[in-house]
Amino acid sequence: MIVIIVGGAFGGKALDSKLEWGFPVWTVVFTILAVIIALYLGLKDLFKGKS
Repeated sequence: MIVIIVGGAFGGKALDSKLEWGFPVWTVVFTILAVIIALYLGLKDLFKGKS
């Protein structure tokens, strides 16, 4: 899970450094998306064993 979140944060930071906007929009967006994806994958694996 942490690899997905860190990857999203670094990807967003890299994109923000290229675009040079005033606010780090892509860092926020990619980090939130990475958290959602990591939670989905983690919960999917957790509940897979219970069925």
